[in-house]
Amino acid sequence: MNSPLARRACGLLLHPTSLPGPFPHGDIGRGAREFVDFLKAAGQRWWQMLPIHPLGGCDSPYDSPSAFAGNELLVSLEDLVPLGLLDEQNFRGLPRAPEIEKASFALGRKAREPLLRQAFTRFKERSEHQLRASYDEFLNINGAWVWDYALFMALREAHEFRPWVKWDAALRHRDPGALDLAKENYKEDVLFYVFCQFLFHYQWGLLRNYAAERGVLLMGDIPMFVSHDSADVWANQRLFFLDENGERTVQAGVPPDYFSEDGQLWGNPLYRWEVMQADGYSWWIDRLRRELYKFDVVRLDHFIALSRYWEVPMGASDARGGRYVDVPGHDFLERAHQKLGGLPLVAEDLGIVTHEVERLRDHFSLPGMKVLQFAFSPGAESYLPHNHPVNSVAYLGTHDNGTTRGWFESLLARSTRDTEEGRAAQIELHRMKEYTGVERTADVSARLIRTLLASPANTVIVTPQDLLDQGDEHRMNVPGVAVGNWTYRVGPGLLSAELAADLRAITVATERA
Repeated sequence: MNSPLARRACGLLLHPTSLPGPFPHGDIGRGAREFVDFLKAAGQRWWQMLPIHPLGGCDSPYDSPSAFAGNELLVSLEDLVPLGLLDEQNFRGLPRAPEIEKASFALGRKAREPLLRQAFTRFKERSEHQLRASYDEFLNINGAWVWDYALFMALREAHEFRPWVKWDAALRHRDPGALDLAKENYKEDVLFYVFCQFLFHYQWGLLRNYAAERGVLLMGDIPMFVSHDSADVWANQRLFFLDENGERTVQAGVPPDYFSEDGQLWGNPLYRWEVMQADGYSWWIDRLRRELYKFDVVRLDHFIALSRYWEVPMGASDARGGRYVDVPGHDFLERAHQKLGGLPLVAEDLGIVTHEVERLRDHFSLPGMKVLQFAFSPGAESYLPHNHPVNSVAYLGTHDNGTTRGWFESLLARSTRDTEEGRAAQIELHRMKEYTGVERTADVSARLIRTLLASPANTVIVTPQDLLDQGDEHRMNVPGVAVGNWTYRVGPGLLSAELAADLRAITVATERA
């Protein structure tokens, strides 16, 4: 399988919830198709997204109750009208205010679930509905995960969203009799969640085809670890380090790095790789196969954990006291390559990258990541554009960074301090100005976009925030901060024909169109 990343191109990173539109957040309907049209007009080949699974704690797409399911909030209600599952009058009272500047998931849940249940009722009542064959095909292909997910969600709701480790012992341990009784008691809710997954699957297929017809490819994102309170862990407890009650015995994190001097304590359960290896890594390979149905390429978050991961004891207040544990990553990727016929993956290799990580990445010819915001600190010369490998994906910043304007303003502010941090910022600022020629805040976003697009890297990804020269009030996520993240939205009308034309001109000039 030839990687679609082998061609010089560029694209934008924008999560579907950030799309503009009349509802509390974006979805995969009309707004998504309009964004694809914008990408085509701008000469862009890639649309990169964050994980598109159901949202978890603090509405994070990286803390989902399922590594296989799609986010029901992304189902387009408008697109259910031509299918006869909803009527226009159903939208009366649904929040449609164009002035909703930030995504509101609580409002979206409250407004959407009753309408999805109406659509479910209509679908059940029409045995000859035009989607019936597609529904049956979906179940045939996805039954291995969707029934567990739907039952998990129904039980979560029945238990007032308490974690599964707080359920009765028979359900925690998945006693067959208890599961059969639960399936019968919550049959309608289980079927509803299955139906929502089918709608997501169906609409996603339409969106992917729409994009492909216009020369736009989709890049997804797989979190390395999964949430403890998830259908994945509940249904596959033997694959994780858990005690007899299902509680974690150790947890995932990362040591101190660029983002945090205390490291990051993620709290995810850790994989029992020796158990996964014994059955040919079937859970992981099924996960990759599911993502590659949805995307042309997938970014594998925290790739370094396929070489070794940072294990932290339960009860630790931060991640500094953890330890590294080796992983059979080469064997896993070799098996995945055989089963999938290729590895269209991007290795998110940011952080403490060892020679072992580099060898693992390069053995499978996986592109790594380069981030321009990291490039101007002493010792970070590999991030400078002229040093980028051809087989890499280059960014101004990731979803965890500030916007380019915000980053520059922060550098300016820190450089005025007579402290060690201030002196480091002065060096970084001087090196950045020498390399890019930037002198004014007003020039920084446009100049750095041009600098990055001239990189030798085959793939360059930028964000609408940087195209629009927006400040840090528009950033997507602040690592280590629990609230206020993931709510960025593009304002109505900002992705204009003029902006597309400007971006296309730079794209053509740097031979990426």
